[in-house]
Amino acid sequence: MPRVVPRPEPLNQAVRLQLMWLASPALPVGGFSYSEGLEAAVESGHVSNEAQAALWLQDQLHLSLARADLAVVAKAVPAWQRHDLARVAELNDWVVQTRETSELRLQTEQMGRSLVEWLRNRSGDASQQGADQRLAQCAALPPAPTWPVAFALAVAQCLPAHAGTGSRQTGHDAVREALLSFSFGWAENMVQATIKAVPLGQSAGQRILQALIDQIPAAIDHALALPDTQRQAFTPMLAILSAQHETQYSRLFRS
Repeated sequence: MPRVVPRPEPLNQAVRLQLMWLASPALPVGGFSYSEGLEAAVESGHVSNEAQAALWLQDQLHLSLARADLAVVAKAVPAWQRHDLARVAELNDWVVQTRETSELRLQTEQMGRSLVEWLRNRSGDASQQGADQRLAQCAALPPAPTWPVAFALAVAQCLPAHAGTGSRQTGHDAVREALLSFSFGWAENMVQATIKAVPLGQSAGQRILQALIDQIPAAIDHALALPDTQRQAFTPMLAILSAQHETQYSRLFRS
């Protein structure tokens, strides 16, 4: 008799709303204060109009985000689900060690710390906070919890227990939803930075956001397929511009 594989249960509405919340630019983690090298690209003349801004962010999505942070979130969510602190620490160390400039490292550490603080204060129930030891473990990661690892914990806390530890398909779907949230939050923050730095109008920003949304699913597919040995953070031009931004005369953003 052929084995019948049960259809995975879709994520419920409460979980979907939690993931939308994590993608919101209103989340108090300071993402709006970073341009991730874009402001330096504008200053140097690499980005001066809508078309160049769109191509810059699409390249960053595929060459940087998909190969690094998205791939880390994909591994960190199930690691937090199964309480595998050794795996979480390994992923956090990788993020810290692969930030190519001090600005990029400070960004991931500051946003990670801020998210942990938000998770602590979200419920306002000290007894409930104490029930999940993962929050304290995340806060204690040296030298700091990084943004993708802290984000993965926030996802793991809102997912049903079976989503990461049950069927392979259910876990895969839950992680994919988490990566959609992470990607959209990044895209919206970067588009807002583009509007201010280039500068551009709101309509141009919405067109750039649409172009990014069209390409996010492919970036997520790539991130999900990456084994640890192929994960990388190697973007030389972005690193050079980020380093130059540290001494840029006039700037709006912290990176």
